[in-house]
Amino acid sequence: MEWLAGILLILVLTIVLLYNRLIRAKVKVRQAWAQVAVQQQRRHDLVPNVVAAARGSAAHERGLLDAVTRARGKALTATDHLDRDLAEQELTALLDRLLLVTEAQPDLQADGSFRKVQQELRDTEDRLAFARGFANDRVARYRTLTDTVPTLVIARLFRFPRTEMFARESELVARAPDVRLEGR
Repeated sequence: MEWLAGILLILVLTIVLLYNRLIRAKVKVRQAWAQVAVQQQRRHDLVPNVVAAARGSAAHERGLLDAVTRARGKALTATDHLDRDLAEQELTALLDRLLLVTEAQPDLQADGSFRKVQQELRDTEDRLAFARGFANDRVARYRTLTDTVPTLVIARLFRFPRTEMFARESELVARAPDVRLEGR
């Protein structure tokens, strides 16, 4: 009878340990997506500065400037991370186009504050790419736990949710905006 109690105790402890492991993995996924959101917000905060600086010199690109502003609004109001990622992809593509247009404007390239905003945007894009990659790594680790035995049993028993990775719609959008400072 004691051996049965010992086996039961080992089984309960195993379930608790595996459950806690899944919880830690789920929390790490949430933390990683929170870092993506922080970098996205940083980029959103920079967009009005880029648009404002470009508005005067690239007035003929008013439609593009308005599209960037609309895409930023759409990204800010997205409800889940997959919708937000689609909106962010659109914003990235439009920012890429805008920055290409503004590179051809010599008066903008001579403006030190515009160059500073360009550099901040470049740094933010790099941070965002890293944060997305890190989040995908955390999601992959979590999915490995939820899709392999023995944690699969615990994940299904306690209904751990399936988490999606960040995915890009196309390779064109997948690259970060090519933001270059004059002379580079």
